[in-house]
Amino acid sequence: MSLPLIATVVLVGLFFGYRLYGGFVARQYALDDSAPTPATRHSDGVDFVPTRPFYLLGQHFSAIAAAGPIAGPILAAQQFGWLPALVWISIGVVFIGAVHDLSTLVASVRHDAKSIAEVVKLQLGPRAGTAMLIFIWVALVYVIVAFTDVTASTFVQGDPELQGLTFDFHPGGAVAAASTMYLLLALLMGLVEKYVKPKLWLQTIIFVPATLGVVWLGTKLSTVVTLGPTTWGLLILGYCFIASLAPVWLLLQPRGYLGGFVLYLALAVGVVGLFFGGFDIQQPAFKGFSVGGPTGVLFPFLFVTIACGACSGFHGLVCSGTTSKQIAKESHCHPVGYGAMLMEGFVAVIELATVMIISNA
Repeated sequence: MSLPLIATVVLVGLFFGYRLYGGFVARQYALDDSAPTPATRHSDGVDFVPTRPFYLLGQHFSAIAAAGPIAGPILAAQQFGWLPALVWISIGVVFIGAVHDLSTLVASVRHDAKSIAEVVKLQLGPRAGTAMLIFIWVALVYVIVAFTDVTASTFVQGDPELQGLTFDFHPGGAVAAASTMYLLLALLMGLVEKYVKPKLWLQTIIFVPATLGVVWLGTKLSTVVTLGPTTWGLLILGYCFIASLAPVWLLLQPRGYLGGFVLYLALAVGVVGLFFGGFDIQQPAFKGFSVGGPTGVLFPFLFVTIACGACSGFHGLVCSGTTSKQIAKESHCHPVGYGAMLMEGFVAVIELATVMIISNA
């Protein structure tokens, strides 16, 4: 089977999954645009902000598609072969992952945008709610520590995959400078959106190229912000604290929207590579149910190695933490909740393809 044929089958499957099964699930929830959402009932310009679905999609997509759909498929393909990974991503994202995200988003919207822990408390009782809250707290501490460490290391050393290569700039400093300028650009876009209110297409054609521009500019200013990993770790934690208190229109929405376009462009380049790159599959489709290594046997480790991209409970925190407070109409839950998860599944497929074309040599 060729790579373009696999990509075609996956894309067609995701399209019909969204239209048919996603539409079927959405109909079961009887989404009603005449019912006021929490964003419209409590609109305060801080946390509750009714948002256009395409604008919200970029923010939601960039929030859920982090390192998970990149690392997981690569590890699983190396361990078990690309076929079980591909099957799990394709089936899991349509019938489990996207359903989970849509359901969590609808549940939060219909519970006054409460978090998933509060929804559990209301539906299952105080004990279950407390248990869920403790679990989420522990999980978030783990996630924040892990991502802070990874990000701080990247700001110091650059992407680990580039180790051993030579550059005419400091890789870590370039990432740090570009990231800092990207956040400043997002703040500027938030202020422009709030006070000038230009058309979204006009903001897009100005700020999206500017986002790519700051990536290039980071290579020219790679020695400006060179700090140690501990210092970067503290600064990142301080940023997380400040960002959590800032109005969503100021940072969360524009940062997510621009980050979404970076992902859209990456997906577009990936599609071009899949169909026109001329790559051949060089890895075995299946390596066995148990071949040793860090991820153990195929069942159940395949399904936890590839979580983001197929099904991730962490998305429930995004759906009920910020996205549900910005849903302007109930029908928007379908493209934002279900659609963004399918897009993340395709990110996972592209990452899987990068392993499939690499020879053992």
